[in-house]
Amino acid sequence: MFELLGDKMFGCECFCWHKHTDHQYPLPQPQPFFLPSPIPEWPLGQGFGTGKINLGELEVVKITEFERVWSCSLLRGKAEGVTFYKPVGIPDGFFCLGYYCQPNDQLLRGYVLVARERVASSTEVYCDYDSDTDFPALRKPVNYSLIWSTDCGSGCGFFWLPNPPLGYKAMGILVTDTPDEPDVEEVRCVREDLTESCEIMDTILATDANTFQVWNTRPCRRGMFCKGVSVGTFFCCTYFVSENQELEIACLKNLDPSLHAMPNLDQIHALIKHYGATVFFHPNEDCMPSSVQWFFKNGALLYKDGKVNGEPIDYLGSNLPSGGTNDGAFWIDLPRDDNARKNVRNGNLESAELYVHVKPALGGTFTDIVMWIFCPFNGPANLKIGLMNIQMNKIGQHVGDWEHFTLRISNFTGELWQVYFSQHSGGEWVDAFNLEFIEGNKPIVYSSKHGHASFPHPGIYLQGSDKLGIGIRNDTARSKYFVDSSTRYQIVAAEYLGVVVTEPCWLQYMREWGPTIVYDSRSELDKIISLLPLFVRFSVENIFDLFPTELYGEEGPTGPKEKDNWVGDERS
Repeated sequence: MFELLGDKMFGCECFCWHKHTDHQYPLPQPQPFFLPSPIPEWPLGQGFGTGKINLGELEVVKITEFERVWSCSLLRGKAEGVTFYKPVGIPDGFFCLGYYCQPNDQLLRGYVLVARERVASSTEVYCDYDSDTDFPALRKPVNYSLIWSTDCGSGCGFFWLPNPPLGYKAMGILVTDTPDEPDVEEVRCVREDLTESCEIMDTILATDANTFQVWNTRPCRRGMFCKGVSVGTFFCCTYFVSENQELEIACLKNLDPSLHAMPNLDQIHALIKHYGATVFFHPNEDCMPSSVQWFFKNGALLYKDGKVNGEPIDYLGSNLPSGGTNDGAFWIDLPRDDNARKNVRNGNLESAELYVHVKPALGGTFTDIVMWIFCPFNGPANLKIGLMNIQMNKIGQHVGDWEHFTLRISNFTGELWQVYFSQHSGGEWVDAFNLEFIEGNKPIVYSSKHGHASFPHPGIYLQGSDKLGIGIRNDTARSKYFVDSSTRYQIVAAEYLGVVVTEPCWLQYMREWGPTIVYDSRSELDKIISLLPLFVRFSVENIFDLFPTELYGEEGPTGPKEKDNWVGDERS
């Protein structure tokens, strides 16, 4: 039987299990998360969905089964606590690289990678390291360093950093419930040339005064062409760590140039059919999306600097300037005729489709299915100031609005792992267990009224100061207006597949999809400020200074290929 005891050290109130009598007040343990529906059998391919991924000299498997080692509760923070886990069910021949940790107030859904050394065939070529080395890819640590402990005797938490041999890197931290140093057989270190540096991400646990902290980690360099592979382990220490500081543990590196675990075209279509999100627009939305072709066909004009009149754009965009950079020489605008202009501003939901860019993520261990949606017009902003809601006349309007969300798929299993929701000032990754699903494993994306930012749930999202209740409102709600991306989509790019996907002409247009607009917004905002009580005017003025540039003047937005996330990772 077990007894729950408490201990205080460095301001952390921790609980640990002792084998004595019946336990009291046990910490709630997370339950496993499963997608609403079973994962289908994917079409045949190479390495996608096979459960193992070749990284060059190493082969890795994702472990999602864990045995709880130790839990800690921060009573002062009124948190449910965190739990540290040891991976179990490791296949024969594979070795643990580190342990896993997560908060108790979310469903259990994490992973760690385990690895084994593989023998390359005579035809395989690896890059970025000396393939003639005689040193093995994996080695046992020399010993361990005790990072931190609760110092409350047998059964409490002790955190151990593997000390790697010279030329090797530790991949993660170990946790024990006794003060005995772990066996060196428990974990493996990886040869340094097979690793990349990693950085801290989300804070999982922090004691009072931050004397001990625990974070998730991720590769420092992320994007379509980056090779860093997240191991799924955590980092902890008793000193200050900045966001971009190189850590004492590392990530893996994918040195297999074939990216064999990425899905082929048939598998991409199957993934979109299974996971394609339904995008709901606000019931009062009057700036609907459309297809790019509808936009061109219904009178969109291409303007060139120095010329007064614009020229019609070919249905396929074949007369748009291709390549180059956004040099201000060209831009697109709505038709000049008032009726045609109003028609295009309203959009055309029936023609709308999602434009899909498929790319490797985290060294090819995940696939990012980036879904772009086009709206011919972005409507005016809605300001919230305390209890007041003020619909602006023109501020926030612009022609040509490109927004996106991203499905992140595990290449080990084909499981939907996260969804990224792009928003005006950034965006957020949302784990699958925090998503809403509408049919099987298809998530819901809510598009905000007029601004078309993406959100995971209905409601009002404030871009500004939540504390003061001042900012731009992003209203989302379910309605009869929606686009089902599982059926209405077009794959426009997947560079890793070579010539398999033909990119449309309009995707090569690197200039602005709308004219530059300058608003007399300050006078309109000053009128609003003058109506407010004196004690809030100063705060409101400061908040307005933090508003995005589209409130004061808007350069026409560029297309998908000009966005940072086309090659890079999402902003988070």
